[in-house]
Amino acid sequence: MQAHSLLIGLFHIPLWIPVTIFAALMQTWRTGLQAKLKGQLSVDAASFARFLYAMPLEFLAFLVLLGQFGPALFRYSHPEFWLFCLAGGLAQIWGTLFLVRSFHSHGLVTGTAYAKTESAQLVILTTIFLGAQLQPLALVGIFLALAGVLALGTKGWGIISSGFWRGLGQPAARYGLAAALGFALSAIALRAASRELDPGLSPLIMGLWILLVTNFMQTILQGGYLFWRKQDQLWECLGGWRVAWSVGILSALGSWAWFSAFALTQVALVRGLGQIDTLLVFLFGHHVLKEHLGRAEIIATLLIVIGALCIIAPDIHWVS
Repeated sequence: MQAHSLLIGLFHIPLWIPVTIFAALMQTWRTGLQAKLKGQLSVDAASFARFLYAMPLEFLAFLVLLGQFGPALFRYSHPEFWLFCLAGGLAQIWGTLFLVRSFHSHGLVTGTAYAKTESAQLVILTTIFLGAQLQPLALVGIFLALAGVLALGTKGWGIISSGFWRGLGQPAARYGLAAALGFALSAIALRAASRELDPGLSPLIMGLWILLVTNFMQTILQGGYLFWRKQDQLWECLGGWRVAWSVGILSALGSWAWFSAFALTQVALVRGLGQIDTLLVFLFGHHVLKEHLGRAEIIATLLIVIGALCIIAPDIHWVS
């Protein structure tokens, strides 16, 4: 049984599960707002907004951590920690840029769906390069959920149909796949960063510290690049604070949850369960926007739900 768990009814629920669900909720909300920015901000400005406008909230969090741990906070971080945060931050910038480009080329749902191949890429990358081993049921769940996500995002074509493979030639698909690779590499690097922190720290503190360091690096790097090469887009982002600040706040909350979950368990499990964010988008469209769900969408929704249950089932235990 995992050390970090919650007692809910008759079950011990590992902490990574509710933390991941919260991260997916924040990401769904943030992605929807970020997609709306495409008509008001350029690709680079909309991408930079999630990092820049997360800084005020993160600065307050840094003061809280500094008050609790003092200078010892920096001694808890091994030298490799900073390099992994830098690598993860750069990969996340890459993923964010391509995700926003996919919104510009085809729209929210398609871009999000192709980006969800991150979970499959994570399984492959972590198995080949890190020797990660997943429970067979969890592995089945990851690919069931992925099939459901792709069925929703490709309007029911499904992963084995020729329509899906034809879709790979579209700009939205290529950008989504590139975004998925960026996010997968970022998850691996930030999981490695958590392993370079003092194991006595709480995973939630680990996630917060990784967030603060990584986002500071991202803001400096991408902001510096925009100042050097695309000043008009930097001023555009600064001038669009009224519509962009909420993206930054949701990004900070979501990233904190993601990074904390990475510190708690394998990244493939976290991102596999995190695929429920596409389901949340469709449920929002159905219940709030009154969009019709056909038979293909209902089957895809069931696949995501069954996949999510398969992912979490091996880690849930009865109260003994």
